[in-house]
Amino acid sequence: MPLIVFPTSQLLWVRVAALLFTCVAFSVAAHGAQLHHGGMADWCIFCWAFSFACTLLVLLVEQFGLQARVPVSWSNFPITIACYASLLCLSASIIFPVFFLKDQRFYGDSRDYRIASTVFSCLAAVAYMGEVSLTKARPGEVAGYMATAPGLMKVCQTFVACIIFILVSDPVTYDHHAALKWCMAVYCICFILSMAVVVLCVGECTGCLPIPFSKFLSAYGLLAVIMYLTATILWPVFQFDKQYHRGQASSKLIAAAVLTALNFLLYVADLAYTARLVFVSV
Repeated sequence: MPLIVFPTSQLLWVRVAALLFTCVAFSVAAHGAQLHHGGMADWCIFCWAFSFACTLLVLLVEQFGLQARVPVSWSNFPITIACYASLLCLSASIIFPVFFLKDQRFYGDSRDYRIASTVFSCLAAVAYMGEVSLTKARPGEVAGYMATAPGLMKVCQTFVACIIFILVSDPVTYDHHAALKWCMAVYCICFILSMAVVVLCVGECTGCLPIPFSKFLSAYGLLAVIMYLTATILWPVFQFDKQYHRGQASSKLIAAAVLTALNFLLYVADLAYTARLVFVSV
């Protein structure tokens, strides 16, 4: 009887570990953690389940050699998934214990289940970070754009923008002044363009642009830095200055201001890397 032997590697075992950790995290949470549906509980379950499903897809495609039949760029798709999964699992590892372990009066099995989910979520985040480290482009190595530092930063930019959207939309905190509406426009425009870059790279559609992809990245990077600079200044001024806002500064508003500054730094670093890739290679 013939045996099917799958080639093994360090990357394979890291992906298998991430698959098992996310599976345990959402299975334990759904089975015995006594979580109420909606809100942060659904978000954490989604983070683990989405990461599990995408990792399983990557494993199956690679082990059965179906990369050529998949309608995406396989030099960009796996590392993009790994980067998003690491951020999702990291966010779940922070959110889950804050909302469902801290100051909770649960004892016995349900608390044990919640602790187990938190532990395996942290392990999954570490595994995905390890996968990103193993698959990112090395100096002088030919790789897909998403495996480079600017590509990975595009993933981080879109993820941070999504967190900002969640923080400022429930309740809505950007509609009492035109400057705050501008900040929201900055978040939306830059998120859409960064996500468009990710989709174009994963879908191998960069040649569809009317201008060279490198010039598009440079122009967009400069525009994003200028726009986020204005948002980094305007958001705290019009949210925390008593002259413009009489309410108390909530933790969500402070977090949105910090994340805005973080995304500004990501766009600055992205522009610097992109300029180096474009101008040094010319």
